[in-house]
Amino acid sequence: MSSPSNANLNPITVARDMRVAVVRTLWNSHITEPLMAGALEEFKKAGLADADVDTFEVPGAVELTFAASKLIETGLYNVIIVFGCVIRGGTPHFDYVCQSVTQGITHLNSECDIPVIFGVLTVDNEQQALDRIGGTGGHKGIEAAQTALLMHDFAEKVNNL
Repeated sequence: MSSPSNANLNPITVARDMRVAVVRTLWNSHITEPLMAGALEEFKKAGLADADVDTFEVPGAVELTFAASKLIETGLYNVIIVFGCVIRGGTPHFDYVCQSVTQGITHLNSECDIPVIFGVLTVDNEQQALDRIGGTGGHKGIEAAQTALLMHDFAEKVNNL
């Protein structure tokens, strides 16, 4: 329930005390770098200081679950975002990778106390990925940061019940 003093404020831009970890894959870095950059810019707009957001890199999408798990274990973060890009190829590898990272992040979200935001693009071709980093599909990095802010607020509200 909003108080009258902040009823008209955009919940995305309301300053908050939080620490964020952002992990991106090096694989398809021409996609994951802009995803991360969009998220970092959105966090600045929301009033987070650079010191409140730590960034990490892992080789590929399958490693995102391990990275998120280790970051959760540190107890330093209120929310984690994982960014990756898996582009369909001619083998079943796409299906295995997508299934692995999706199930891994889903498991962390169901078992852990902090939200892990799924920013992994699973696309049929490179153009679909490019469309999602500022093209016709919006900017999934910005959207992931907005989701992280809202999920942090949700967790804080529930924790204070």
